[in-house]
Amino acid sequence: MKALCVSLCLLGAGLFLCSAHTRGLRRCLISMNLHHMEDSFRGIKAAIQAKDTFQNVTILSPSETLHGIKPLDVCCVTKNLLAFYVDRVFKDHQELNPQIMRKISSLANSFLYMQKTLQQCQKLCHCRQEATNATRIIHDNYDQLEVRSAAIKSLGELDVFLAWIDKHHRGTSAAS
Repeated sequence: MKALCVSLCLLGAGLFLCSAHTRGLRRCLISMNLHHMEDSFRGIKAAIQAKDTFQNVTILSPSETLHGIKPLDVCCVTKNLLAFYVDRVFKDHQELNPQIMRKISSLANSFLYMQKTLQQCQKLCHCRQEATNATRIIHDNYDQLEVRSAAIKSLGELDVFLAWIDKHHRGTSAAS
């Protein structure tokens, strides 16, 4: 009887700690208004996708890469994809249209803010091999195209990433 009580107490404590860890991660990751970012993207989506010459190619491959991410890997993949967009996609894209450039800059600034927020929670965000592999697939897809084409393709797929963030961090973004 005593062993059962101790086991139940340990189980309860473990569940509480896992729950607290998950709540801490979710609170820490996304403190942005995703709807504002989605609106910004919708404002440039047609123009960006019109420049995409590789309609049959995907960088994010949502059905294969992003949809298979386990809850334990969400933090790591979010961190890695934010870095991917900030360090590669936004920097590699060259835009002449000032209105589109402003919206892309706004999106890039939002990503930088999310990245900064995530860095404050670094201790809670661990990368397992599955998350690293998923990120590697995305980088490999990007590297298979010429830099300009890859940046356009990745910007054109930004809605896939934003929807993924919304799905996995629902209730953690700022309401508006």
